[in-house]
Amino acid sequence: MQPRDDLAIVETSEDGAAMPWWLDVVLLLSGVVLWSEGSRHTDDVIGMLEKIFAVTCVMVVLLGGRQIPLELAALAVAAWLPSANRFEEEGRG
Repeated sequence: MQPRDDLAIVETSEDGAAMPWWLDVVLLLSGVVLWSEGSRHTDDVIGMLEKIFAVTCVMVVLLGGRQIPLELAALAVAAWLPSANRFEEEGRG
């Protein structure tokens, strides 16, 4: 019995890649945003962590995107991180 193609949630290409094009775009845009946010931070640790997440987003797109749940979890953690500027403003007040 052959599986039905019309029931597939994500279309696969001939090489078996299962990542849709819009997810590539979302990951690449989030990588750009994370890189720019990491460059603007005055806190080196948070900035470096955001740059690591940005590189991870781009690498997932380049290497096929087989670990999407892990990538989305890392993106959620990066978005949840506090801004170093907020802590500096609280310290001055």
